[in-house]
Amino acid sequence: DKHDTVGIDCVAMCVNDIICCGAKPLLFLDYIACGKNVPEKIAAIVAGVAEGCVQAGCVLNGGETAEMPGFYAADEYDLAGFAVGVVDRPKMIDPANVQAGDVILGLPSTGVHSNGYSLVRKVIGVDGMVPGTPEAEAKRAELEVVREDLGGVSLADALLAPTRIYVKPVLELLRGGAPVHALAHITGGGITENLDRALPKNVDALVTRDGDKMGWSVPPVITYISQQAQLAPNEACKTFNMGVGLCIICAPEDEANIVAALENMGERPFRVGTCLEGTGKVVYTDEQ
Repeated sequence: DKHDTVGIDCVAMCVNDIICCGAKPLLFLDYIACGKNVPEKIAAIVAGVAEGCVQAGCVLNGGETAEMPGFYAADEYDLAGFAVGVVDRPKMIDPANVQAGDVILGLPSTGVHSNGYSLVRKVIGVDGMVPGTPEAEAKRAELEVVREDLGGVSLADALLAPTRIYVKPVLELLRGGAPVHALAHITGGGITENLDRALPKNVDALVTRDGDKMGWSVPPVITYISQQAQLAPNEACKTFNMGVGLCIICAPEDEANIVAALENMGERPFRVGTCLEGTGKVVYTDEQ
C-alpha cells in the first residue's frame, strides 16, 4: 500500500534508456488503468511520476487514467508510460566505437531497481496473497521489521527503494565533452543481458567483481534475495543488477578524467571490467 514511489521507477525505466544514445529526455506521459479510481491513490502515483520527471529534468506532459472495474480488481492498477528525447545525430553514442582494451565503469544502483520482482515475490512469500487479509497483514509486519543485515532498513523499504535516475550526471558528463564510447542501463536480465547491447559484434565484456579499491559492492538486499533463492553470483547477475545501475565504456586513457568528472558531481564510479576481442558477449565473474 505504498504508491508514491512506483512512478519514479516508471520514469526511470524510460529515461535511463534514452540517455544511452546520448539523448536528453524532453517529456513523459503516463497511463494508469485501475479497478477503482481512489483519488488519494491516483494522486500518490502521479506524485511519484512527477518526482521522477523532476529527477530526469523533463516535463510531465500529460496522461490518462482509465477506471476498468470489469478488468481489474478494486485494489489493482497498471502503470505505464513513455518518454521522448532528442539528440543531434552526430552526437549520438554509437556502440560501434567500442574497442578491445576499453574499460567499463559503473555507477551504483540503489537496490533491486525495477527488475526481478517475480523472483522477489516468490522468495519473500507474498505470491497469491490477498491484500487486507490476516495473512497479508502478518506478512506486512514481518517485512517492515528493521534488519541489521540490510543496513538498518526493513526488507520492505529495501525492496521498494526507487530506481536511480542517471540522466543529470550523464548529460553533464557528455556536455563536458567526455569521450564516452557506449552506455548501458542495467535492467531486466541483469548485467549479462544488458551490457551486451553496448558492444559491437567483435568485442566481449569481461566483468569481474574482485574487491576493486573504488568500492563496488552488491547491495545487501540483492545479496539476501540471491541467497534465499539459492543463486550463485554468476546466476544472480542474469536477473539482478548486482549493484551496477549504469555502465560507461571508454578508452583506458580517458578513464581517469571521466572518473574525476563524475566524482566532482558527487558520484561514486568504479571499475566494472574491460573489453576484449570476441563475439559480443558478456562474461561475469565474482571473486568475493
